Amino acid sequence: QVQLVESGGGLVQPGGSLRLSCAASGTIFGIYTMGWYRQAPGKQRELVADIMTTGSTNYADSVKGRFTISRDNAKNTVYLQMNSLKPEDTAVYYCQFYRFNEHDYWGQGTQVTVSS
Repeated sequence: QVQLVESGGGLVQPGGSLRLSCAASGTIFGIYTMGWYRQAPGKQRELVADIMTTGSTNYADSVKGRFTISRDNAKNTVYLQMNSLKPEDTAVYYCQFYRFNEHDYWGQGTQVTVSS
């Protein structure tokens, strides 16, 4: 069974940066759309960014210009570079590998806390 392993979360001051990584463990076949979601306390889970198999990207308005999603297909890994972090970015971040009409995979979540 494929598992997604996340890393890179932590505590950072406002204006700081973090890079999240999410890699598939074991063997994974084919290529997936990859995405990052987040869920803040008391809020619904929301899409932060995703990246298609073509490399095309999409971002939530709240993170445009600050976050960058990228992928390394050889490593089955998706990254989220987060710059100019704000307290409003505090949330648990989840990665997702998705392919239409197939079971999608989710990471277990990594905590990002932006606070002074």
